[in-house]
Amino acid sequence: MKTVLLWLYQVYAWLILIPFAALWSFIIGWMAVFAAVLISPRFSSTRVGTLWAKVIGWVTPMLVTVEGREHMDPEQTYVVVANHISQFDIILVYGWLPIDLRWVMKQELRKLPGIGIACEKVGHIIVDRSNPEIAKQTINDALERIGNGVGIMFFPEGTRSLDGRLLPFKKGAFRIAKDQDLPLLPLTLLGTREILPARRLRITPGRARLVIHPPVMPEGRDLRELMETCRSTIASRLPEP
Repeated sequence: MKTVLLWLYQVYAWLILIPFAALWSFIIGWMAVFAAVLISPRFSSTRVGTLWAKVIGWVTPMLVTVEGREHMDPEQTYVVVANHISQFDIILVYGWLPIDLRWVMKQELRKLPGIGIACEKVGHIIVDRSNPEIAKQTINDALERIGNGVGIMFFPEGTRSLDGRLLPFKKGAFRIAKDQDLPLLPLTLLGTREILPARRLRITPGRARLVIHPPVMPEGRDLRELMETCRSTIASRLPEP
């Protein structure tokens, strides 16, 4: 019976969910552009962007639980770091993390129809990852423009984990936190890999959990200590391999 239901869901996924998600992303991208220009980038990100993510989560369906909202100050700017196990991580974080997010994105994504220009107008930070120094300066310049109460989002592993285990962290997010004297906000993302595994096209409904940990302050810590503290914090809620 389970196999039959899974097969029926795949029919739903390919005939309804995936075409709807593509069309919805295109429509919401242009809505975000107009909202950013006519109202504000913050409204576009926190209202339109969140709506985009939640609707896709609902039609999947992805049932979400959030822990640790009390650890966040809505007036504080954070460097947000999370494990990365699925494309649905973006849906989970954008839809259910209660903060005005700015994603650090590779410049190739600027070419996506609708989505690329929306990301630019909303204020997401588009960087050339082939030149780390220019990318770092681009992020620092953006932080000076966007003000308080924002989360600068990084997946410090740099890619999705294929088996769910935490990969080594890259230094970029932690350098930004130290340069700008910003607290790091570690997140543990759970369940999204079962909904859409990395490098797979098989989507299944499921449950996801977003765990918000207490902030990690950069003051008095060197770069390696910051990385190890955040990595061990994120790993503390991951299942044993």
